[in-house]
Amino acid sequence: MSTVERHDSPFRRMKAAAVEDYIAPSPWTMLRRRVFGNAGLVVGGTIFALIVLMALAAPLIAPHDPYAQSLANRLVPPIWHADGTWIHPLGTDGLGRDYLSRLIYGSRISLIIGLATALVSGFIGATLGICAGYFGGRVDMVISYIITTRLAMPVVLVALAVVAIVGTSLQLIILVLGLLLWDQFAVVTRSATMQVRAQEFVTAAEALGCSRLRLLCSEILPNVMNPLIVVMTLEMANAILLEAALSFLGLGVQPPLPSWGLMVAEAKPHMFFMAWIIMLPGAALFALVLSIYLVGDGIRDVTAPENRN
Repeated sequence: MSTVERHDSPFRRMKAAAVEDYIAPSPWTMLRRRVFGNAGLVVGGTIFALIVLMALAAPLIAPHDPYAQSLANRLVPPIWHADGTWIHPLGTDGLGRDYLSRLIYGSRISLIIGLATALVSGFIGATLGICAGYFGGRVDMVISYIITTRLAMPVVLVALAVVAIVGTSLQLIILVLGLLLWDQFAVVTRSATMQVRAQEFVTAAEALGCSRLRLLCSEILPNVMNPLIVVMTLEMANAILLEAALSFLGLGVQPPLPSWGLMVAEAKPHMFFMAWIIMLPGAALFALVLSIYLVGDGIRDVTAPENRN
């Protein structure tokens, strides 16, 4: 037997394979395996990414101006109907506006409201939750009372009352929802901060003389980000649904903005004879909210301590 054959023996190949299996994968490799091994996160992330790309590329992919009216072409059916035309693949609404273009631009409204509301409410709730969990005592008691008061307020009724009194605009909807949806952030952050507060690295940072602001921002906040991200995805979906409900009731985004909730409201007179006109924006809302929920649920599973091995 030659020297090359002896060195390439099955025993040496098995030994090399065993050594490769023994070497632990890198953290990024483990994270990638957990992410792509979670079907819900992959499916939800793909749908959400496609909707985000659609919103960003709306001026490039929309076949028509979403605000252009043509009464001569009103209520044109979509292409799967006998009278459908490829000029308007998803038909037109009661004012002759292209439905596909309005659906594409409507994704911008929903994403802006969902993300902006989650950021506003997340800042308020995380600030209150971290302060309550870290300082405790009277600070915790006061903030807990504020959280309880907020939980006793019905979000939809308060939003309806405020919008009806002050008026409606995109900025106002974001502000009202942001001021009403921070309670979950505060509750989750408070609990997580209490757990992190008892860790040794926080005690060491305090012993080294770190200021409280630096301690909260550099030691506490990064260690409570995982639950915050999960809550942010859930509240983002909740804000999108609330905006659609307000627009459906006529107190949300006002015409001619192409809000999906407003499109459902405008389609009410035709829903019994032209079901597609109300099903298309409803299906778009369903897909967006479902994808956000799947992403949030997948992030929770991926970042869970029992799944990090």
